[in-house]
Amino acid sequence: MRIPAMLLVACLAQAPLQCASEPEEATRPYDEPGEALLSLAEAFRQQGDEKAWRQTLEHLIATYPNSRYSQRASQKLGSGSAE
Repeated sequence: MRIPAMLLVACLAQAPLQCASEPEEATRPYDEPGEALLSLAEAFRQQGDEKAWRQTLEHLIATYPNSRYSQRASQKLGSGSAE
């Protein structure tokens, strides 16, 4: 009984070391919500749907105001550019 308990403690002690940091942007297996919305807005722009492009960027800014993607969305709206 003592060995399984010690093994459990040893495994649990390693968990914080395994999960201590976020993966790099290029290697993570998911998009952040702001990133996904920015990509969606760009897809709308490429399809020529300016209204959906603008609404998606405005939604991104309103929903995730502190996101770095919100800052990019504001810049795009300000310049009217998809870049």
